[in-house]
Amino acid sequence: MFVHPQFDPVALAIGPLAIRWYGLMYLLGFIAFIVLARRRLHLFPAIKMVDVDNLLTWSVIGVILGGRLGYVVFYKPAYYLSNPGEILAIWEGGMSFHGGFLGVLLTCFIFAQRKGWKFFDLMDFVAPAVPLGLALGRLGNFINGELWGRPTEGWWGVVFPQAGDTVARHPSQLYQMGLEGIALFVGLWWFASKPRARAAVSAWFLMGYGAARFVVEFAREPDRFLGVLSLGLTMGQWLSLPMILLGVYLLKWSKDKPTALQTMQPAVTAEPPRPGKRKN
Repeated sequence: MFVHPQFDPVALAIGPLAIRWYGLMYLLGFIAFIVLARRRLHLFPAIKMVDVDNLLTWSVIGVILGGRLGYVVFYKPAYYLSNPGEILAIWEGGMSFHGGFLGVLLTCFIFAQRKGWKFFDLMDFVAPAVPLGLALGRLGNFINGELWGRPTEGWWGVVFPQAGDTVARHPSQLYQMGLEGIALFVGLWWFASKPRARAAVSAWFLMGYGAARFVVEFAREPDRFLGVLSLGLTMGQWLSLPMILLGVYLLKWSKDKPTALQTMQPAVTAEPPRPGKRKN
């Protein structure tokens, strides 16, 4: 058992500019996405690096808006209905993974429509590059001393002064980092290293994340303003169940579908006109 060191939330300060740990984890997650996405381009002929850059830019907006609105709708609808002016006060905290996930889905759907791609081809491209970013986000949660776990008598328990007590708790942020992040990345990256039927990679992401989150929630302290909900499950578990069920359905649906390598046409780049003889 040890006491959380209560790290300085500012990772780096240059004059008036302060870079916080959580923001730094987001930045590293986006960099990891770009690096990993580059390594998957050979399986998706129509996708180019410029598409990855553009998609990431729009996905950042989807993550922020979706994460915030998801928190408002899923966790504190009554409060924000009474205080609508605080809905966009992201700096005060309050983001939902499931809301951010829906925001990214919407962004990818619009992006795929504009490019003329199949939605699940794009999602299969994106999914394996996401878990490392999730792992970094959970590391940021641990550094900030937030989203701590339930009490434990295990030697690995951590006292989080931020919780307002001296109880040893599960470091559930690190559990999530290990399961939802690192383990999911290793398994999904291996599975997606070869051409797979459309939506199969997306299905395994949904099932893998949903199952990992569902399990870790048993060690994570429920939000104090919500507590435990129906059937003894938390909000995180109830939001993860549809992911698991949808993943199972998609895996069955994908069995007779082609791979993106078979159906995606390479992007055509217009060639500049060749110089020729001038006609008089």
